[in-house]
Amino acid sequence: MGYDEEATAELDREETVEAIASALIRAGCEIDVIGSIRRLAARLAAGDRWDLVFNIAEGFYGSAREAQVPALLEAYEIPCTFSDAMTLAIAQHKAYAKLVVASRGVRTPSYLLIDDASSFDFARFSNLSYPLFVKPACEGTSKGISLASLVVGPDELSERLAALSAPFDGPMLVEEYLPGREVTVGIAGCGDRTRSLGVAEIILHDSADGAIYSYRNKEECEHRVAYVPVEGELADEAAAIAIAAWNALGCRDAGRVDLRQDRDGRLSFIEVNPLSGLHPTHSDLPILCAFSGMSYDKLIATILTEANTRVATSSDR
Repeated sequence: MGYDEEATAELDREETVEAIASALIRAGCEIDVIGSIRRLAARLAAGDRWDLVFNIAEGFYGSAREAQVPALLEAYEIPCTFSDAMTLAIAQHKAYAKLVVASRGVRTPSYLLIDDASSFDFARFSNLSYPLFVKPACEGTSKGISLASLVVGPDELSERLAALSAPFDGPMLVEEYLPGREVTVGIAGCGDRTRSLGVAEIILHDSADGAIYSYRNKEECEHRVAYVPVEGELADEAAAIAIAAWNALGCRDAGRVDLRQDRDGRLSFIEVNPLSGLHPTHSDLPILCAFSGMSYDKLIATILTEANTRVATSSDR
C-alpha cells in the first residue's frame, strides 16, 4: 500500500502476536486470534463472542485509533485487557494527557499545542524557553522524533514544524526540553492495586543518533540503547509520579510512564503508554520487567489477572 517503515511502526510484529498467544496458552487460556478491527467487526456482526479480548490493537487511522477496538467491544459489552476507550483516546493525544495529569498536581514541562503550523504566530512562544522539543501530538513509538526535534531558536522551530507537517497530518506538541536523565516506569494494576513493575533509565550509546530517544534509536535499541535498572530514591520518586499520572488518566492492567529530569534534577511526566509494546526482547515493558525477575509469561499472566480481577469486581467491563 506504499507505507514506509515509520508509518507502520506501531503495528505489532508477527512474533509479538505469537509470543502473546503462546504465553496465554501456557496460562491455561483457549485462544482465538482475531486480527484487525475490521475482522473483529465482521465476527461480532456474525455473532461471535468472547469472555475476554486481549487487546494489543494500536490502530492505523485517526487520532484516537488506539481507542477504536475497546470502543467497539464496549458497545457489545465484551471486556478487554488494558485501558478503556476514553483513556486510550486521551493518552494518544500527548497534550490532553499532560493537561489531565497536571490537574492532579503531576509536574510536566511547559508546552504549546500547534494545530496549524502554517498560520501559527510564533510570538506566542514568549512563555516558553529554548531549547524546545517538537513532536507529533498523536503518535507513538517515537514516530516523528529525531535529533532535529531539539530546536534552539525560532528558525529551527519553524523548520521542524514545516518538516513534520507533511508526514504527520495532525497537531504538533512543542514543549520545553528537559536535559536530565530519562527513565521509564513499568506499571501494573489500576486504582488501589496500581504498583510499579520496575524503573529503568534509558542511556544512549555513542553509536546512537544523538542524545535523543528517537525513532531510529528505539527501533535499533539492541545496538544503540542501554536500559539500566534504577533503584533507591530516584526509583521511589519515579514510581510515585508514574502511579499518580497512571491513576489520573484512569489507566488499567499494565503499561509504562515516561519521565525525564529537568536541569535541577526534578522528574516530570513526559507521556504515558497504556498500550505498551509486548515484544519479548524488543519492547521496553518486558525488558524492564526482566530486571526485577519477572518472566515474559509472568508479565502476560499479570495482565490477564489484572483484567479478570477488574471485570469480576466492577460493573465497568
